[in-house]
Amino acid sequence: MAKLQVTLVKSTIGHKPNQLKTIKALGLTNKISSTVLKEDNESIRGMINTVAHLVKVEEVK
Repeated sequence: MAKLQVTLVKSTIGHKPNQLKTIKALGLTNKISSTVLKEDNESIRGMINTVAHLVKVEEVK
């Protein structure tokens, strides 16, 4: 199964509380360019969709 590399590329300052909680739930810190590897599934895709304007996603095999 493919994995997704999720990187925070914009600051979370001033964004909605649900977006801040989603960033934290993905395992990202509040520091720009923090990166995590996640399994590619529907729940992770939904979380990424919520904060798509703040993160960069790359598929890793």
